[in-house]
Amino acid sequence: MEYLIAILPDRIKAEEAYFSLLNANIPKDQISIVGKGYKTADEFGLINPNEQAKKRAIQMAYWLIPFGFGAGYTFDLITGLDTFSWAGNPGNHIVGGIAGAISGAMGSIFVGGGTGIIIGGGDALPYRNRLNAGKYLIVVEGSEKIKNQATSILRQFEPENIQGYVAPTN
Repeated sequence: MEYLIAILPDRIKAEEAYFSLLNANIPKDQISIVGKGYKTADEFGLINPNEQAKKRAIQMAYWLIPFGFGAGYTFDLITGLDTFSWAGNPGNHIVGGIAGAISGAMGSIFVGGGTGIIIGGGDALPYRNRLNAGKYLIVVEGSEKIKNQATSILRQFEPENIQGYVAPTN
């Protein structure tokens, strides 16, 4: 999906822009207002970076925890460390494996979750921040012709920002 998104400072300008777009014969179902009292960022489909970070951390944990266990077990087996004398020979290997699995879990949280917060939101994060600051988004979905027509109309309202956006495909 391709969108044209304009950021307007208040509800009044957002409503004026919306009705100007309607008067220009842009179909109602291709225009949305996102902000307080209208669609929320989640209803519109802007990605929440915290949810993406959680999803990436879980995906990484599926392979990092078993790999960490295997690496810890193998390391203890190769080095022959007797860290916990009460555990005996096979017990030390298992404890080493558990320590490796814990390291794998920490890696999935820090790397998977951290990168998800930094890169997971893409363009959606600045839009969410603007919405949290009380601003409104006018979103026009459609062909290049409709987006060009909407751009000329929206510029009259002196938007804070106006740009095209392509929704990620999953």
